[in-house]
Amino acid sequence: MELNVIQEEAPSKGCSATSCGSTDDQLSHLTDEVRQKVQNHPCYSEQAHHYFARMHVAVAPACNIQCNYCNRKYDCANESRPGVVSELLTPGQAVKKTMAVAATIPQMTVLGIAGPGDPLANPERVFETFNGLTKNTPDIKLCLSTNGLNLPQYVDEIAKHNIDHVTITINCVDPKVGAKIYPWIYWNNKRIRGEKGAKILIRQQQRGLEMLVERNILVKVNSVMIPGVNDEHLVEVSKVVKQKGAFLHNVMPLIAEEEHGTFYGVMGQRGPSHDELQTLQDACSGDMNMMRHCRQCRADAVGLLGEDRGAEFTLDKIDEMQIDYEAAMVKRKALHTAIAAELESKAREAQAQDGGLSDLATTPRLIAVATKGGGVVNEHFGHAREFLVYEASPSGVRFISHRKVDLYCSGDDTCGEAESALDRNLATLKGCAAVLCSKIGFGPWEALEQAGIVPDGSHAMEPIEEAVAAVYREIAQRLDENEMQQPPLVGVGG
Repeated sequence: MELNVIQEEAPSKGCSATSCGSTDDQLSHLTDEVRQKVQNHPCYSEQAHHYFARMHVAVAPACNIQCNYCNRKYDCANESRPGVVSELLTPGQAVKKTMAVAATIPQMTVLGIAGPGDPLANPERVFETFNGLTKNTPDIKLCLSTNGLNLPQYVDEIAKHNIDHVTITINCVDPKVGAKIYPWIYWNNKRIRGEKGAKILIRQQQRGLEMLVERNILVKVNSVMIPGVNDEHLVEVSKVVKQKGAFLHNVMPLIAEEEHGTFYGVMGQRGPSHDELQTLQDACSGDMNMMRHCRQCRADAVGLLGEDRGAEFTLDKIDEMQIDYEAAMVKRKALHTAIAAELESKAREAQAQDGGLSDLATTPRLIAVATKGGGVVNEHFGHAREFLVYEASPSGVRFISHRKVDLYCSGDDTCGEAESALDRNLATLKGCAAVLCSKIGFGPWEALEQAGIVPDGSHAMEPIEEAVAAVYREIAQRLDENEMQQPPLVGVGG
């Protein structure tokens, strides 16, 4: 397909394929300045997301474009996806909530504004919030996520604050593709539809990206993978945003369940399979460093990636809290220093071990891990709401994706009776050779084995990468033993 790409000639900026990314090995090649910005940012560093928390404050209700995959909802506690919030905050409330969360969750490092609309379609509310945060929470990194339509006119204002990370959602660089994703944009007090609107949006996104990079602000690009619409096209998107200077590319699966009420959901547009998403991410990673641990968070998410503690910090509960923020800063700084030392130690150990799997001659295997965080295997199979999926091969262990599952065990007498949830979870884990968890009951153990997935509870509290490597080696050894036990073939070819 010939692409009508809106792209200005520009020298390549930013990171090379070997110098940037979200893993420790990649961070080690960065300049000290950039590494300091990234190493404790859970959305930019794959390792950091096991240890550090983030939060979003919902101060931006309005949006200036319509996306076929989006439906903003309020007071919807049971949906976990972008655009959903339970409380819309004023700037003052957002600052107060941030101080309460940061004082209660010392792992918190990052505050982001991502909606529920577009922050730069609500500039007064957003920059008033950032002003308050800069004054009252100077140790918290500030982030902004935007569709990019209004980005160029606010880049200088962004640069005035403690904002050194910006995410732009770029789903296409071709207006023909864009017209299938965006019914309209609101530009210069007019609603502009089709390819004309998409062309303006793409131009603004790319110009805003370049302007941020010129000001040494790190840029992550989000792209929603929509099968049959932009899936093949996203490889070109990766090439373009890398050339413009983006630091990281996050290719996310379309969320298109009908109950969410989006246009794509109602019209039956399917999302990608796990294999399709991984294949596209691998294809894009040849041109761009890929983020694979994104959770597509709510616009009011609180806590570690993969968890949401927002219900603990509603406005009525915050009003009852006694907050000593100066004491909280001291506690948080000490914890962050300890985590940084642990990460550096693990990075040195991993480098010394060099994977330790190069002697194996077997195909790569996907291994799912249940974890609460901390980079270790520490979650009960029945309590997991998601599994992290790693690929183990003779080249080593690499993180691939996360897969959300239904809660199988509620912790009471009904545990083990949710056969339908278990069946759905087994389908979600399809393609995995093994599942690592801290504990697992007899029922799911047997069901996993029947599905051809090895259940393993013997590596509880071990570092994830080490546990995955050990299980991969065990699988390879079992395969070798089975081959040795097979009788020789007789009479073949006679």
